[in-house]
Amino acid sequence: MEETYIDSLDPEKLLQCPYDKNHQIRACRFPYHLIKCRKNHPDVANKLATCPFNARHQVPRAEISHHIASCDDKSCIEQDVVNQTRNLGQETLAESTWQCPPCDEDWDKDLWEQTTPFVWGTANYCGNNSSASNVVAEHKSNLASGVRVPKSLPYVLPWKKNGNAQ
Repeated sequence: MEETYIDSLDPEKLLQCPYDKNHQIRACRFPYHLIKCRKNHPDVANKLATCPFNARHQVPRAEISHHIASCDDKSCIEQDVVNQTRNLGQETLAESTWQCPPCDEDWDKDLWEQTTPFVWGTANYCGNNSSASNVVAEHKSNLASGVRVPKSLPYVLPWKKNGNAQ
């Protein structure tokens, strides 16, 4: 089987097209040819089924179960599955020695010490220790004077028509 497998990997090997028996295609171009020829011969394409182990295998629908049972590529995939399960059983996961670093933060304490709530779009630069701490912070926008935030989007969303939801 090893020699057959190596022979099938030869990119210059000529393969016969399942859609048109007159077509002889190099193995390296075969997948591209199958797509093109399938479009050109839809009547033949409806009579063929694709092997689940190798998309290059196009066999008559009546013979697909026999092909699946005897496909050479099936054994390669099965061997990969066996190797993966063996490797998974051999790998022992080391117990993690990671420890959470100590945390000096106390969010509840910070919440009680906060004098003014955070409000998006406003600037409050008055600290607790400053002489201006009793002054109310004025609303400050980062936009230039005379510029306002738009009330609607500049385009219509695809799922909306005339501003109304469907």
